Amino acid sequence: MKQKIVMKVQMKCQKYRSQALKVAANADGVNFVGLEGPEKDKMVVIGEGVDSVKLATCLRKKIGHTELVTVADVK
Repeated sequence: MKQKIVMKVQMKCQKYRSQALKVAANADGVNFVGLEGPEKDKMVVIGEGVDSVKLATCLRKKIGHTELVTVADVK
């Protein structure tokens, strides 16, 4: 079943934003990665079998402060 994961990632500049998108896109099972919010600080990841905790941990190591906002199933 597909999941929609929304994470708030502290991205200081465009370099961190592109790195965060690359990290998320390379995770196992990810079909879509996008940014939303007025400041483009929320990352939306949609995919099957995505480990949200593992993805957030990887983003914390490479980018900085990352917070899981929601994890929901998508039809």
